[in-house]
Amino acid sequence: MLDKADEEELRRRAAGAALSAVEPGMKLGLGTGRTAEHFVRLLAARVRDGLDVLGVATSERTASLAEAEGVRLASLEDEPALDLTIDGADEVDPSLRLIKGGGGALLREKIVAAASARMIVIVDAAKLVSVLGAFPLPIEVVPFGLAATKRAIGGLATGLGISGPLTLRGGDARPFLTDGGHHILDASFGRIVDPDQLADGLARIPGVVEHGLFIGLASAAIVAHPKEIKWLPSEGDPF
Repeated sequence: MLDKADEEELRRRAAGAALSAVEPGMKLGLGTGRTAEHFVRLLAARVRDGLDVLGVATSERTASLAEAEGVRLASLEDEPALDLTIDGADEVDPSLRLIKGGGGALLREKIVAAASARMIVIVDAAKLVSVLGAFPLPIEVVPFGLAATKRAIGGLATGLGISGPLTLRGGDARPFLTDGGHHILDASFGRIVDPDQLADGLARIPGVVEHGLFIGLASAAIVAHPKEIKWLPSEGDPF
């Protein structure tokens, strides 16, 4: 078992390896979360050394960090087509399908990733799984009609042969609010054998704004192991 300091060092190493994919003049999507924050800080050091890039942040937290570190920022309204997004993930399966949203920024993260020509995921080895679902799936929902939306999600899950509690993040008294003013239901479904089918079903439920299944968005993953860095789907820097 790695201690927290070792885990943090693996995240930093994965973030550092992603810098090899960054070229001068790039428009970069900047992810949210602990590993993504390492990338922003390491990128900023390169910027201070003269690297010219433009960032689009996936959350207010990332925007604040990037601005404090001296990384130039724009919005997707100004720059709707990006070259590359670097972001973390809560889980990664062998097909580069992801669960994201532990930090609560899944909607903006997915919009930015979809606007990018490429997405590289940076993770420590503990995030690799054979089947998604050990990490609760975040589902961003509008506050109006929450009980009905929750019931519909439960019905969908039952129809797909999966089940588990749907927990309102933050609780009923002080529910978590995303940057878009929405709530998040964390779905503890366990093994999600068919994430594609679940993603399609969730997208059809009124009240569901977005879900944390990122499918067909990641083009590569950088995985930090205790003794080495690996690139997926193939080892070595593919860029």
